[in-house]
Formats: sequence, C-alpha cells, structure tokens
Amino acid sequence: MMGVFIAWPWLALVPAVVFVVLHRLSRRRLVAAAALMWGLYAVYEYGMRRRWLCTGECNIRVDLLLLYPLLAVASLVALVVALRAIARAAKPG
Repeated sequence: MMGVFIAWPWLALVPAVVFVVLHRLSRRRLVAAAALMWGLYAVYEYGMRRRWLCTGECNIRVDLLLLYPLLAVASLVALVVALRAIARAAKPG
C-alpha cells in the first residue's frame, strides 16, 4: 500500500496534513513529529523520483525497509496519542 508514494510522492503530504490538523487539536509534540516525518519523507521521495538523491539505479530501494516501518509505527503511535488527547479535552469536568 505504501508503494503508492513511490509513484506519486506528493500523496505523502496527505498524512502530513492530517497529522498537522491532529497536532492543532491535540497540541502533542509527538503528533507534530509525525507530521514532520511525513513531510520530510514526501520531499525525500520526490528527490528519489526526480533522481536527485540516487545515482543510476533507484529501483532497488533498501531504504524503504527502514522508512516504511518507521513511518507506520510513528503514525500509529501519533494517532493514538492525538485521539487520546482530543478525547480528554472533550471530556467534561
């Protein structure tokens, strides 16, 4: 599923924007860090697509073995943290 970002790197900005919105609602730094990670990944993937960051053979992407799990774990943790903070703030009392 995350391979879609290789073909269309700008789509990585969608989760970045979602996490920016969640950060504004929750005010948690971890959520902002996830937004930043997705934004940086979008720039990185765009550079790879344009072949600015690789020389010749960009088809073998060993870097994704580290990046995809890192983004997935950071996103999941940030989502849980954001939703818990938003739920606490909405709770009366």
